[in-house]
Amino acid sequence: MMRQFELVERVKSYDPGADEDILNRAYVFAMKMHGSQLRASGDSYFSHPIEVAGILTRYKLDSASIVTALLHDTIEDTPATLTDVSKMFGPEIARMVDGVTKLSRLELQSDQSKQAENFRKLVLAMSEDIRVLLIKLADRVHNMRTLRYIAKPDKRRRIALETMEIYAPLAERIGFQEVKIELEDMAFAELHPDVRDSLVARLNFLREKGGDLIGRILDELRRTLSEAGVEAVVSGREKTPYSIWRKMQLKNVAFEQLSDIMAFRVQVASVEDCYRALGVIHSQYPMVPNRFKDYISVPKPNGYRSLHTGVFGPERHRIEMQIRTEEMHEISELGVAAHWSYKQGQRPADGKQYRWLRELLDIMEHASNPEEFLEHTRLEMFQDQVFCFTPRGDLIALPRGACPVDFAYAVHSEVGDACVGAKINSRMMPLRTPLNNGDQVEIITSKAQTPNPTWERFVITGKARARIRRFIRTQQRSQYVNLGQAILNRAFKQEGYEFTEKALEGVLKIFKVSSGEDLVALVGEGHFSGRDVVAAVYPQLKAEQQKASLALTDSQLAQKRNRVKPGMTAPIRGLIPGMAMHFAGCCHPLPGDRIVGIVATGKGVTIHTIDCDSLEQFAETPERWLDLSWGNASDEHDLHVGRIFLVVANEEGSLGNISIVITKNLGNISNLKITNRNSDFYEIIVDIEVRNVKHLTNIIAALRASPIISSVERAKS
Repeated sequence: MMRQFELVERVKSYDPGADEDILNRAYVFAMKMHGSQLRASGDSYFSHPIEVAGILTRYKLDSASIVTALLHDTIEDTPATLTDVSKMFGPEIARMVDGVTKLSRLELQSDQSKQAENFRKLVLAMSEDIRVLLIKLADRVHNMRTLRYIAKPDKRRRIALETMEIYAPLAERIGFQEVKIELEDMAFAELHPDVRDSLVARLNFLREKGGDLIGRILDELRRTLSEAGVEAVVSGREKTPYSIWRKMQLKNVAFEQLSDIMAFRVQVASVEDCYRALGVIHSQYPMVPNRFKDYISVPKPNGYRSLHTGVFGPERHRIEMQIRTEEMHEISELGVAAHWSYKQGQRPADGKQYRWLRELLDIMEHASNPEEFLEHTRLEMFQDQVFCFTPRGDLIALPRGACPVDFAYAVHSEVGDACVGAKINSRMMPLRTPLNNGDQVEIITSKAQTPNPTWERFVITGKARARIRRFIRTQQRSQYVNLGQAILNRAFKQEGYEFTEKALEGVLKIFKVSSGEDLVALVGEGHFSGRDVVAAVYPQLKAEQQKASLALTDSQLAQKRNRVKPGMTAPIRGLIPGMAMHFAGCCHPLPGDRIVGIVATGKGVTIHTIDCDSLEQFAETPERWLDLSWGNASDEHDLHVGRIFLVVANEEGSLGNISIVITKNLGNISNLKITNRNSDFYEIIVDIEVRNVKHLTNIIAALRASPIISSVERAKS
């Protein structure tokens, strides 16, 4: 374990003006707080923050970052509080410590929710100060180095998967190449140990078989460049097992089919020398088609610059080459960490300069929950990218496979919402067209346009998907609120009352909602019926049996007295007196239908229509069938549930119009479910309380007369 004076000397070796006092105080404070705590390896817990701080000194981070690394677990795992840290070390360090600290005390539903909420907090913190991410990545590196000491395989796998899906892509996004490669390799070893061991064995075999192949290629490349007058430092390496495995997966090829497992780097003095070296290499060795990329002219979003090319090089081996300056190399390995110049007293730029980070914040704003945010964030952090341009020449980086809708949302959320078409390289193209490197994209917008729900099927970026989903949720809620209001208006009117939002205020706790609009929306979705709400607002109605509000005629009262009471035989011919019965939910039989009964032990008789599809399962047991029919005692004023299936135009107010038509024809919606929805139509199942088949038929006829309804049929199953 690194001692106190060794840590201070490391920091002062690259930053002579570092605050030695605060480093010493942080070392002592962290050691005291962690006390006798032990890690899974049996080592003192304090060894972990010391190692994290040591990792950061390698990348020459400032004193505040080193202090934060020493303190990053004190709030989570010791009695120390954020107030204590702020008083002793200042608000800047306290803010960074809070950003790195996980939300371990949050009461969440699952490990997935916990992971998502922790990542949400990390994004917020690093948007204010990118050093939070550098510290978090160093923390993850040391945790992965000691992952083998965790006893539970499931926990090790979960940590490795989180590292591969979140932290390695984050390291790549800020150009922290060394850390990215190490995290990927350690996670790969845990997730696919057999595959990694096999690849390592194959690489060792090739190394032995080829002898000093890399050395021979290096010598020839150096000689070729030197003879052309280009001074360069040439180095070579094998690709990592994970990068080889990933290429095998992407290209669906076997290890033996890969011919570019060696990569060589050429470092020169200037940008001009980069292109001179490229010309020498291409003139000497045949170029592999479609393998040249110029990241100097068009840098990656994380600042990475280099020339990439593939050639059939010395000894006719296919190799990949990267040509860059020393400054480009430093940025490619360390990314944002390479920009920290403390000797000159310069303060690094904060995380708000990163477009991808702003997009993560935008996704966070529009996601409905932490899990959805994590899902969209994984989409946003794809490593393979295409680079496209706006008509003004602005560069937009997108995941491979992105379409013009993704491009529109990357330009601005409002541009995406209003997108109606796109020109790719001056030609009108469908919005689902995949974009390619170098495409110029012009988005055509309209103030009348809104996000199309079908876009979600082909967009790639998390930002686009989050915005579309939010619009769908908002639009659906509006439709459900309109329908719920219509249902409640009718339900209250039937009881002789006028529906007002104020009437709902007293029953919000009963339905466990926070506002009247939420309750109305739930009624529209079918979670509660209008009668449920009326009964909650006016509980005395149950006792009074609606005697004052219904104002029934004498004949209706007589019919009501003749209705079936619990324990009496239903008005259906063919039933044994006293036998329990209920109506099937698959076909919803109504008076006027031809019906049949199915006997089930312990459940009585289930009444089906004679053409119900469910009857096929009872074809082999004819002894369970009863021949039934509706009797004369059937009360036409008793209500039964009939089910219909509608295809309705996706227009504003369409659900409300359906409710109005049904209400005018004396039907009552007891449940409604949207089974499918696209930009043009809804498909809806509606349960309606009716008297008999004729009543339901009249309602269907009235609905068919409505211009917004494409088709309506009675649902039989």
